[in-house]
Amino acid sequence: MERLPTLRQLQHFIALTDHLHFSKAAAAVNVTQSTLSASIKELEETLGAALVDRTRRSVVLTPLGHEIAGRARQLLAEAEDLTLAAKAVRAPLSGAIRLGVIPTIGPFVLPYALPQMRRKYPSLQLYLVEDLTERLVSGLRDGALDAAVIAMPYDVPGLEVFRLAADPFVVAAPRAHRLMEAQAVSAEDVQKERLLLLRDGHCLRGHALSACGVHAPRHDDAFEATSLMTLVQMVDNGLGVTLLPDLAVRRGLLKGTGLATRPLSGESPPRELALVWRKGTLRRREFELLGKELKSLIR
Repeated sequence: MERLPTLRQLQHFIALTDHLHFSKAAAAVNVTQSTLSASIKELEETLGAALVDRTRRSVVLTPLGHEIAGRARQLLAEAEDLTLAAKAVRAPLSGAIRLGVIPTIGPFVLPYALPQMRRKYPSLQLYLVEDLTERLVSGLRDGALDAAVIAMPYDVPGLEVFRLAADPFVVAAPRAHRLMEAQAVSAEDVQKERLLLLRDGHCLRGHALSACGVHAPRHDDAFEATSLMTLVQMVDNGLGVTLLPDLAVRRGLLKGTGLATRPLSGESPPRELALVWRKGTLRRREFELLGKELKSLIR
């Protein structure tokens, strides 16, 4: 029978890929540098190929090393699943969950949800990572994250989707703005204004444009923000109007500003808040329970 890599060797290799430095990687997994170096060497001998190019100044992964790193992360994530899934059977939501969340949802959901989750599930350990959707989805696929709260629609092949809530868009502008005179604002009226948006990379930008049915501003006439707070400040200073998710507005995003909001008239698709995780995980029931709890708290 062929010799197989051990989980310990894979853990040591992943630490090295994360730090690209033998002493730092060794410290991260609480072993000596010589132990980690020997473990990597044994892994290479088992696989019959070099994974790392060693020089005096740096550590560089070989092309095969990059490929093995991705698969090793998945194997370690699945091994961790075994232990945590067994624990979840005994006591649901009692272990560690590395939860990603996008910045246009996290500040408006987690401060309300987490205290109640802690009271109901005191043994639950939620480690939060806030990032853009693309990087969160990548983290899920390579095992760095267990689940993530994102906004749909978004292409997520290989992931399961648990719908949490619909989050429609509203038009935001200074209270004295002409658009605020109506009970609802049409897409045509929004198109006539200087529309301020989050910069490319934030899925909220595409969702907002889709909801309103308008085209993105021309690049030479575009004002783009990096966060919802910055976007609100730009509108409050009279630079234009914007589209905001209703959940953020209801959770106090406009507090302290001179802004008002109106719904969009006609049919406008909302963004959908969702909890996503890797298909095939043994922790599916636990993540479904987490989704049900979040869904209830958001409502």
